[in-house]
Amino acid sequence: MTENERTRSIARAKILKALAHPSRIFIVEKIKDKPYCVRELAEMIGIDQSTTSKHLSILKNAGIIADKKEGTTVYYSLRCGCIMDFIGCIENVIRMNMERDYQFLKGV
Repeated sequence: MTENERTRSIARAKILKALAHPSRIFIVEKIKDKPYCVRELAEMIGIDQSTTSKHLSILKNAGIIADKKEGTTVYYSLRCGCIMDFIGCIENVIRMNMERDYQFLKGV
């Protein structure tokens, strides 16, 4: 592996790690449609605001989301909507795995 390949792989892994939590995937899916504040997201997820803020910080540090302050409220939105293409690809893998498992069970 070259140094350039290693650097790119590390950067990619950082983004994948940021997405590697159900609450963070939920946040990304929600803010694709419109910006939300911490309170709104915490209520939707069913967790406290401090935990939601930690999730948002991880997503922001990975460059997945951006924030914008309006008055005293901070709203979060996607920086790059194509992340939803990646999530769609994950859905395809889940679907293919389910079909494979169904075919296996059918053959048993």
